Amino acid sequence: MASQSQQAPPWRRRMRPPEHPEVPPSTTTIRDLEENLILEIFLRLPSLPSLVRAAVSCRAFLAAVRSSPAFRSRFRALHPPPLLGFFFDSIGTDLPSFAPVRRRSDPDLDAAVRGSDFFLTRLPYHEDASPGWEIEECCQGYVFLINWETQQLASYNPLTGALDLLPTPPEKEITDGFSGKISMDFFLLISDEAPRTFRVVSFCYGKSMMRTAIFSSGTGDWQILPRWSPDPLMAQPSTKKYSLLVGKQVNGSLYWSHDRQPYQLVLDTATLQFTFIDLPEHLKGQGHSYMTGETKHGKPCIVSTTEFTLSVWFRRASADGVEKWMLDSVIALEEEVLQATEGSRDDHFFEKYSRDDHYALKVLGILDGIVYLSTYETFNRPGFPSWFLSFCLETRKLEKLFNKTFDNGAYPYIMAWPPSLVGNNVNP
Repeated sequence: MASQSQQAPPWRRRMRPPEHPEVPPSTTTIRDLEENLILEIFLRLPSLPSLVRAAVSCRAFLAAVRSSPAFRSRFRALHPPPLLGFFFDSIGTDLPSFAPVRRRSDPDLDAAVRGSDFFLTRLPYHEDASPGWEIEECCQGYVFLINWETQQLASYNPLTGALDLLPTPPEKEITDGFSGKISMDFFLLISDEAPRTFRVVSFCYGKSMMRTAIFSSGTGDWQILPRWSPDPLMAQPSTKKYSLLVGKQVNGSLYWSHDRQPYQLVLDTATLQFTFIDLPEHLKGQGHSYMTGETKHGKPCIVSTTEFTLSVWFRRASADGVEKWMLDSVIALEEEVLQATEGSRDDHFFEKYSRDDHYALKVLGILDGIVYLSTYETFNRPGFPSWFLSFCLETRKLEKLFNKTFDNGAYPYIMAWPPSLVGNNVNP
């Protein structure tokens, strides 16, 4: 019989707790922070692609961004939607081409371009359709295109791969009652806060007559509105024909300038009501030297160019209380353009063709207060440098983007908020 005083094996002995136990220090990670603090940190990220990368790394981060419209509004105010590149009209091919803007200082922007389908490979290919897909506009991260041969419209987001195909409006119904030459424009209406739904406006106009059709993604149908015959005094006096330039979408309204008369036709897309507004007499017949766009805060503006000088116009109330386009500022950019493009006034071509008004700045678009420009020269002399530039109306900063090697129509492509970052529910 074993002695009761026999000690238990070492592995069965109870260990006495230390007199002063060492408690490991508590650690706090970013996942332990309150939602408001997380969003404050996210406001300090350099760009929208960086925010996307951070948000999708954690369900809690994604939920915080998606559930706060106020945060998204603040982020947009601090970080304007970035330019990812330019789309260019196709020449002899079935698809437009794309040239990216490269920024070594922001690898997340470069990654967004690398991971996207800017070759538009998801668009249907029709071998017999020529010229194929043509760009109508780039809007809220979507490329909006038309194929006249197949009578199709396409809304495509190269970053997310979201593609919507819809038919053009019934031609017989929308052109009923028109005579002579007819022009038709299409516009995609989509919101950052509701990226999964959209509308399309089709604007048809001819001799003293206009008609609008609306497509809704909710119903999947075209609604054709009655013909509208505006005041004939607004038409071109000799022919009573409306000669309008290509329309521009500005913060919920569509603007068309007359190519010879000092006025614009404006469509409020919320009420579908047309109005006429006067243009400055200075801009009469100068439709190819100016463009309507929007400021950082969504207000309409016009930027016109004369050689290397920008003139900026805003809609304001005059002394008599009537709202009109008023000249805000005249900005000389010749020296800044020379510095940014490393040019010189001593350059033989520059001196000659600038003096002959063949070399100047051209406005390509005005989005969120950023004016996108190109330097162009009428005769496209070989060996003469030409550039794409951007100019911020708020900071007055000019930035060189890249060398211009395309002479066809250019469309700035701006990254919009991905649908995954908008909404109150997070999918598993």
